[in-house]
Amino acid sequence: MTTSDWLDECTDLLLRTVDGLADADFDAPSALPGWTRRHLVAHVHYNAEALRRLVSWARTGVENRMYASVEQRNAEIEDGSKLPVATLREQVHSSARALGADLAALPEEAWRTEVVTAQGRTVPATEIPWMRTREVSVHAVDLAAGVDFADLPPGLLRALADDVLGKRFAGGHGPDLVRWLTGRSDAAPALGPWL
Repeated sequence: MTTSDWLDECTDLLLRTVDGLADADFDAPSALPGWTRRHLVAHVHYNAEALRRLVSWARTGVENRMYASVEQRNAEIEDGSKLPVATLREQVHSSARALGADLAALPEEAWRTEVVTAQGRTVPATEIPWMRTREVSVHAVDLAAGVDFADLPPGLLRALADDVLGKRFAGGHGPDLVRWLTGRSDAAPALGPWL
């Protein structure tokens, strides 16, 4: 499977999971500390809008950052979490469709354009589908509504693990991770949040 296949499959999985929630279920906690499912659905919607800004940057060559600031991102999520459930459902669907259409329409030459992620990494636009795949797959699990990592394609699981390990090694956790993964430590290292 390709990243594009994973993106389509996991977007569908996340949206079906959202659609399977009763309205009252949106107020329940997600698997992310301090976030309800409302927060998580709002975040997934605003993430699609943020990635659409990167696609626009790639298409036009005009810088268009994902977020103006961390504060702006956090405020969007908090404000979005207070919207009516029907609005949240509609937004998460419409932004997913719009991002998909934007990616499908991106000209071949635009995929090489460098853009900047929310974490400040400069990457080619070819990374945008992976960034979204990671969001929708992990957050489908984070909704705590019956989806597990075992429900994701094996190739995607490997890609996610490689991505996570790369970030953890870059953050200085390599020795502790290798110690634990090779059975030289009984306890997993304390890593803190990732996504």
